[in-house]
Amino acid sequence: MAEASAKNGHGRRNGTPTDKARIWGGIDLGGTKIEAVVVDARGEVLGRARHPTPAKGGPGEVVKELYGTLGEAAQVAGVEPAKLAGVGVGAAGAVDANSGTLAHTSNVAGGWDAPYPLASDLGDLVGGSKVVLGNDVQVAVTAEYKLGAGRNYRSVLGVWWGTGVGGGLVLNGVPWRGQGSAGEIGHMVVKPDGARCGCGRRGCLEAYAGRACMERKARSAAKKGEKTLLFDIMRDKKRTRLSSSVWAKALKEKDPLATWLIERAIRMMGVAIASVINLLDVEAVVIGGGLGARLAPTYLGAIEDAMHPHLFMTERKPAMHVAELGDLSGAIGAALLAGPRM
Repeated sequence: MAEASAKNGHGRRNGTPTDKARIWGGIDLGGTKIEAVVVDARGEVLGRARHPTPAKGGPGEVVKELYGTLGEAAQVAGVEPAKLAGVGVGAAGAVDANSGTLAHTSNVAGGWDAPYPLASDLGDLVGGSKVVLGNDVQVAVTAEYKLGAGRNYRSVLGVWWGTGVGGGLVLNGVPWRGQGSAGEIGHMVVKPDGARCGCGRRGCLEAYAGRACMERKARSAAKKGEKTLLFDIMRDKKRTRLSSSVWAKALKEKDPLATWLIERAIRMMGVAIASVINLLDVEAVVIGGGLGARLAPTYLGAIEDAMHPHLFMTERKPAMHVAELGDLSGAIGAALLAGPRM
């Protein structure tokens, strides 16, 4: 079911924009939902819409749904998609910003491996607007740096704790992408020859803290007879997976398996984040993502405590924050990728 609105937690504004040449679109392509916004030159959200991500149909179906969601957000903002000054898309997978292709997706419309010209195909539908691609977490972190929890700092590490563990960097005011895949904190090794990660390697942070990997561990433990409320709560909530709300409820009920898995995740996050701090000495860390948004307000202090034994300069710790832009950080960041300079 689609949702459309001209309101959000960042900026509340209604009415038709007067300068359409200074309006941009942003789309966050997620595994379960597509979020689109239309913003002005200050990053104020003029319209937004949300559609479910296609579960099958391949990249062509995804492009159609991206356009439909963007069109709905543009309608709320009172502008035609073709009048947008540019459109940005944040997506998970192998993003080639120069060629505008997306490859190696897994949880979108059945997934695909070969590079697909998503930017040009979406651009053909939009008509007249330049479409650019970026990594979903990196653009979300950029939005938090410019408009959210990181706006008072020059250098920020973003850690997006959700189905996996993504990351993004802003160094001295510049989003740092390296050769295209910088910030992959989820694939830093926190335990050599450790747990198997979804990427096929062992010992990655994501193997301990990613929601999908924690769910596999929980299912394995339950099959071996370990008592847990996790799956009862999941069924009560009519979920098919251990969503962030399921974990939060289980933790509130002091479920021992959930508590152990989350505490283990936090210990490993402490190792990884502290290692990044030792290397780059950024001023602030922003925690976002589905699990991050749900749990970090309660567990931010625990993450900081887990970092402490591994920090080289313990007297100069980074500031710790929860992401402020919520579900819209990815879409707003994608819009910023397309053009607004703040």
